[in-house]
Amino acid sequence: MNTGGDLDPRGALFDLDGTLINSEPRSLATWSRLLDMHNVPHDTATLHRFMGRRGPDVIAENPALFPGVTWDVILAEIQEIGKDPDLPPVAELPRSVEFVHRLHAWDVPFGLVTSAGRDWAERALTMLGMRELFHGVVAAGDVTTGKPDPEGYLAGAEILGHAPEHIVVFEDTPAGIEAARRAGMRTVGITTTHERSALRDADLIVDHLTEVDWPHITRRA
Repeated sequence: MNTGGDLDPRGALFDLDGTLINSEPRSLATWSRLLDMHNVPHDTATLHRFMGRRGPDVIAENPALFPGVTWDVILAEIQEIGKDPDLPPVAELPRSVEFVHRLHAWDVPFGLVTSAGRDWAERALTMLGMRELFHGVVAAGDVTTGKPDPEGYLAGAEILGHAPEHIVVFEDTPAGIEAARRAGMRTVGITTTHERSALRDADLIVDHLTEVDWPHITRRA
């Protein structure tokens, strides 16, 4: 693997839900049930607002969704809904896991930047058998402003000890891609949850992460 060029990537940052694990169907079903509980009409576009973003940020931008309801109440209701065994299961994305192990074998440092809570992030990485491979985790509670703000990815760069221009981000949502681009990083969009057209701002779009030819990821003009 040639890593001698000044512009070659030296580290990677991964999103979690929809990038390493197939959890978005469960998440969308949960938000749909929550909106139903509050008698809030919704469509696919409404549900997609929550994808790749922190729940409180989306609700703050859309106060008509849960008028007068605090985030603590909403969170408790989400946790109760999550106990339903009929929700779609969470499963690993095997080619994403394979790619992570490939980077580890090449001694590429990488971390996780997620809009999910730390407890879920730690559990998910442990479930995938990869927690010890990651240099660090930036979770929802670690930032003041969530994606598409670049704060989380800039914090991830500090964990890896590399400048943003030497980091590649792997994401499945437009909000995540925007956050990484605003942080000055190269981006790879994976089509697990969105059509290619929605990920058009990424430098590279793939169906599976094993299609990525590391480190040859060229920034779009």
